[in-house]
Amino acid sequence: MKLVIAVVQDEDSEATVQALTEHEYRVTRLATTGGFLRRGNTTLMIGVDGAQVDDVVAVLRQKCRRRTVFTPLVSETPMMLPSSVVEVEVGGATVFVLDMERFEQV
Repeated sequence: MKLVIAVVQDEDSEATVQALTEHEYRVTRLATTGGFLRRGNTTLMIGVDGAQVDDVVAVLRQKCRRRTVFTPLVSETPMMLPSSVVEVEVGGATVFVLDMERFEQV
């Protein structure tokens, strides 16, 4: 058994969970924050057999696309207004696959 932990952007989470459940994977969703640009994200936990990991990762690749956004450049001085906008790439997923000794649904 494997535990797949995927950190995805909030705006990708609903479509990702829906796609995973359509593929008959059970998903636990945790609201999390932090990371790059301090935007909201969602952590998904999916327990699967080892042979299913590649399929889960394929669904994550399909639903968690990288995209370009424009964001204000934040000044170190709190009283200053943002002076320019920068282009950054966001999205995608950070995926961890862990060995799991035991998995039960009670």
